[in-house]
Amino acid sequence: MSVRALYQVKVRTAAELSAAVERLVANGRLTAGERLPTVRELASELGLSPTTVAASYRSLAQRGVVRADGRRGTSVAAGPPLPVAADRPLPAGVLDLRYGNPDGALLPPLRPHLRRLADATKTYGEPATLPALDAAACAQLQADGVPAERVVAVSGALDGVERVLLAWLRPGDRVAVEDPGFPRVFDVVAALGLTAVPVAVDARGPVPDALEAALASGVDACIVTPRAQNPTGAALDPARARRLRTLLHEHPDVLVVEDDHAGPVAGAPAQTLVSARRARWAVVRSVAKSLGPDLRVALLTGDTATLDRVEGRLRLGAGWVSHLLQRLVVDLWSDPAVAKQLTRATATYRARRNALVDALANHGIDVETPSGLNVWVPVPDEAAALRVLEDAGYGVAPGARFRLASPPAVRVTVAALPERDAPAVAKALAAARAPARNRTAPS
Repeated sequence: MSVRALYQVKVRTAAELSAAVERLVANGRLTAGERLPTVRELASELGLSPTTVAASYRSLAQRGVVRADGRRGTSVAAGPPLPVAADRPLPAGVLDLRYGNPDGALLPPLRPHLRRLADATKTYGEPATLPALDAAACAQLQADGVPAERVVAVSGALDGVERVLLAWLRPGDRVAVEDPGFPRVFDVVAALGLTAVPVAVDARGPVPDALEAALASGVDACIVTPRAQNPTGAALDPARARRLRTLLHEHPDVLVVEDDHAGPVAGAPAQTLVSARRARWAVVRSVAKSLGPDLRVALLTGDTATLDRVEGRLRLGAGWVSHLLQRLVVDLWSDPAVAKQLTRATATYRARRNALVDALANHGIDVETPSGLNVWVPVPDEAAALRVLEDAGYGVAPGARFRLASPPAVRVTVAALPERDAPAVAKALAAARAPARNRTAPS
């Protein structure tokens, strides 16, 4: 058993033991899911005090290297946040459809707006969130049924999700997450020492029976993407949203976090699972997909206690999200030309998404993708599918990073995929799904 390597380390302090465990995980001598010795057992083997080993385990859990699971003990986390190799470059001439980026040609130009804001600065003592941004964001959210009375500006959707989890949860707490879902959500959950509980997803969002089972198992929080779900493109419809709200109503103490990362260009109407009556909730809406990823601005709303905790912790660290960026977002939102650009972007993404879905249907591959910038295509072998797609001139993302318990697939980002290329991508995907003995790269 590879855990024996842990008995051979020479350490004296909790910090040294933590570093040794992390090295063993990084070099593969301790593997994901492997059970670690009990505190007393390891303390006895290494000649340390149980207090020292317990402190090391707590530190490792807080950084997501290990997972504490009550009486079942401590095990190596499935995806600890350790350095990983960068994606290899694609060969010349291969169209990169891997990263979920919006099409730069469909983002509004920033230069005219930046000129108007050249002299805008913030000084200490001013509100962290620009009042004009607060008012505009609350109006947008309220129009979509979100009971927003105030927002806090954060540095992107994932920053908002992480800050909300930090505000309420502690290492060992359990979080219901979508499966397949966004890898960086999995990473944040692991890095905070939390336990991810997978919830199956279909085209209309979390499957009610799966969410019900997760809630019954005793989760402390639930993270849901209401539309443009990454990687599947799922979107809540009114009926599904009502069903999920009913389930969540039966668990009033569960923290509900909605990640509306695509916002107005998602291609589906906004639905929400929260209400002002819920004790702990948060909705974060980013401008990354609509106005540009580099703006690093998202608007977080929620119950008063959640917003107070997030804003208080923000003041201790970064202090605020740049008011220059906040003013830029307000200026962009106020421009009728930008509104027209967002409408055009939404329609273009829908057309590109539908072009690939329709082309796949012509090969007998039925995938339902009602929103977003990506299409999720089940395949029997992800590595083989990547090779076939690359040989055909297209680089796509392997599904493994997006999955916890769901079956293999690949993610195709369609944001910048020309509609004329959809048939060729679909043909390559069909070849990738064929039995291995019949599989040939499309000509």
